[in-house]
Amino acid sequence: MNWNLNMLYTGFDDPALARDEKRIGERMDEVEALLKSGQEPGKVLPSVIRATVEAVVDMDAYGDFVMLTLSADARNEDALRMREKMMRLGMRMDQVSSAVSRYLGAVKDLDAVIEGDDTLREHAYVLREMAEQARHTIDPAIEGVVLEMELNGGHAFENLRDQLDANHLVPYKGEKLPLSAVRNLAYDADGEVRKAAYEAEIAAYPAMEIPMAACLNAIKGEALTLCGLKKYDSLLDMTLCEARMDRETLDTMIGVIEESLPRFREILKAKARALGHKNGLPFYDLFAPMGESGKKYTLEEARQLLIDVMGGFSQDMAGMIDEAFRDRWIDAYPREGKSGGAFCASSGRTKTSFVLTNFDGSLSDVLTLAHELGHAFHNKNLYTRSPLNRGTPMPLAETASTFNEIVFTKSMLERCGEGERLQILDQELTDAVQVIVDIMSRYLFESEVVRRRAEGEMTPKELCQIMLDAQKKTYGDGLDPEYMHPYMWACKSHYYSTGLNFYNFPYAFGMLFGRGVYALYKQNGPAFEETYKKLLSSTGMATIYDVAKSVGIDLHDPAFWRASVESVMEDAERFESMIP
Repeated sequence: MNWNLNMLYTGFDDPALARDEKRIGERMDEVEALLKSGQEPGKVLPSVIRATVEAVVDMDAYGDFVMLTLSADARNEDALRMREKMMRLGMRMDQVSSAVSRYLGAVKDLDAVIEGDDTLREHAYVLREMAEQARHTIDPAIEGVVLEMELNGGHAFENLRDQLDANHLVPYKGEKLPLSAVRNLAYDADGEVRKAAYEAEIAAYPAMEIPMAACLNAIKGEALTLCGLKKYDSLLDMTLCEARMDRETLDTMIGVIEESLPRFREILKAKARALGHKNGLPFYDLFAPMGESGKKYTLEEARQLLIDVMGGFSQDMAGMIDEAFRDRWIDAYPREGKSGGAFCASSGRTKTSFVLTNFDGSLSDVLTLAHELGHAFHNKNLYTRSPLNRGTPMPLAETASTFNEIVFTKSMLERCGEGERLQILDQELTDAVQVIVDIMSRYLFESEVVRRRAEGEMTPKELCQIMLDAQKKTYGDGLDPEYMHPYMWACKSHYYSTGLNFYNFPYAFGMLFGRGVYALYKQNGPAFEETYKKLLSSTGMATIYDVAKSVGIDLHDPAFWRASVESVMEDAERFESMIP
């Protein structure tokens, strides 16, 4: 099942593409003219909002069509040609956004101006945030040049990395498979297959480690330069500001994660013993299925299961899931030229979402669908807001996906036999280990990479060593030191996302916050659905701390984070009692 992008455009020869490109430029011209008009802010800003909304809707559709096409077919020549044009449009919008921010920063008594107009009141948080960000905009005298160089620098290296990953073929048992397909074998029921796939994957990276390292060095070097130009003290400070997250929240969460690492290592060691390993779990068995793991789901079986399970929480969500399959929002199967992993992209114009997975029928893949369709449900609720109020920061973006995972897992535990129950608990805890332990290793890795990149470039060998050091600090004796994964820096696309530095801790936040939200659901029952929808619709309209506070969660209190960790450990105890 491939997704149907005709909802956006019928092809790269669709006249609507050229029409939208022209309209985006016209709206940006309009905004610039308004800012220079000399009229009172109360007259200028409502028109600026309306023109910006129109441009954002068109740009989202235009950009989605190009990037989604490339995600499913990295060699599509039409999309490759269109990508630079799309990025130049984005660059123009960035410049205009900076101009609006500087304008807002200079408005006297902005609060009074906002209170004088309905449109401005609707967008009050975004306007105040942009005014505050005025001091972090790049000097307009050089901004255009900087963005032009970014287009031909970081963005180009990000695109190269995606091409390397999507088109790399791995020799495996006499044939060549896409890298994503070999990674999927980590979930195979046969231990020999898992080990062979791991060895084939590790052996494949040296062939592309030099260009991969060049991409990472370039992207992080550029990020540090932009950080300085925007007058932030550090790249982490810049990331937190863009994520609407305060340092106390991050430090509190990281502190609880660090104190919990020994308990997560015990989960790994218990699984290692069950699989016959004595020195911790080898990396190739991190995702080894346990219990009655032989069942494979067809895509149609996955669809019906998800509708049934998620319908127990929300019929609204069940209807959306049915629609997603029926109307082909989903590109399901791995193939050459397709990106690995999974994601969900919002399409504001069509008020739908596009989901990419590499489905091979495992229960893990069904859970991945539940996760990505959680994002889609989040998007569905955001569509009730103005496009400018949908800008959810990364940590909160994982709320609905994590919530879906928990609902799915808890439901499956109630409806299955003991063998399947062990499988589900294993899957839940494997994911928890990834989101806590592995994410912590990624946070440590990126922190060290940023520190060293300020001093100079790193070789592939150095990057491998930094990764191994990070894994040792977090996995500890839970991971077999003879079978680690030094090339996780090349495997994970998150390190290469320009403009999205430290794209790691948001996942830990999402899992732990999602568990806190699930606890509220269990306390309040079916009535919580409306509270939940309101929460999801508001994630782009306040700081992370204030969004959480709206449902009674204090992110500065370690007790909240510890309670979420304890909810994992309850299932860990159940898991350990079921294995030798």
